[in-house]
Amino acid sequence: MPLACLTDFQAFARERLPKSTWDFIEGGADDSFTRDDNMAAFKRIRLRPRYLKNVVNVDTRTTIQGEEITAPICISPTGFHCLVWPDGEMSTARAAQAAGVCYITSTFATCALEDIAATAPKGLRWFQLYVHPDRQLSKQLVQRVESLGFKALVITVDVPKLGNRRHDIRNQLDLKLNLLLKDLHSLKEIDALAEVVAAVKGKMEVYLDGGIRTGNDVLKALALGAKCVFLGRPILWGLAYKGEDGVKELLNIIKNEFYTSMALTGCQSVAEINQDMIQFSRL
Repeated sequence: MPLACLTDFQAFARERLPKSTWDFIEGGADDSFTRDDNMAAFKRIRLRPRYLKNVVNVDTRTTIQGEEITAPICISPTGFHCLVWPDGEMSTARAAQAAGVCYITSTFATCALEDIAATAPKGLRWFQLYVHPDRQLSKQLVQRVESLGFKALVITVDVPKLGNRRHDIRNQLDLKLNLLLKDLHSLKEIDALAEVVAAVKGKMEVYLDGGIRTGNDVLKALALGAKCVFLGRPILWGLAYKGEDGVKELLNIIKNEFYTSMALTGCQSVAEINQDMIQFSRL
């Protein structure tokens, strides 16, 4: 049966992957409230359709840090891709290049950075950095990724202490620092977004990851001021499905959903998306 939405990929991955790997991907810290709230928060927002608009030509393209991408839907830094597919991050990088989106490579990638860069030489690559107490080590790593053509650093600042990942403890899973997904451990990200956008006052681009599961979610995030969204867990589901082809298929589905959302709200371009496109549910 063809997979029709991102949760179909999730169901497939759950059936295919070993329990310890699945728990590692899907688990959050403690009761996983933040993970669950990030998804539920989007459901409180409704799109406001706009009719009799000319949407014959809907353009999903945008830019991040001056680089053009085919849609404001890119790939978050997640580690240990070889747990779900043999080629790991190399497959992810090739899929991102083919889709024309940015891929943020994790510090804990299971493929060599040189191999990731070589396998997708034309792809837009950023690098996620955990700043090491030894500043010289951090400097050497930054210089290494710069020489490999990575265009930006994504510095993780929300892990002063590792979360209590109960599933991994029960499964006796030890992957050194045991870090996989960059989840905020405070406000639901969609709720924090408007505050962040207001605080920066247009001086910098704002991005969001966490909880994005549909093209509707993408438009909602952009309507609240995000320049782009990033997918974490869903990319690993796609990777578990068919490797590079699975990630490409998953990205294509959510990009098509986003296109539909733009058309239904009367937006011909990403620049036209604004807060008038959405409303918060009263339910």
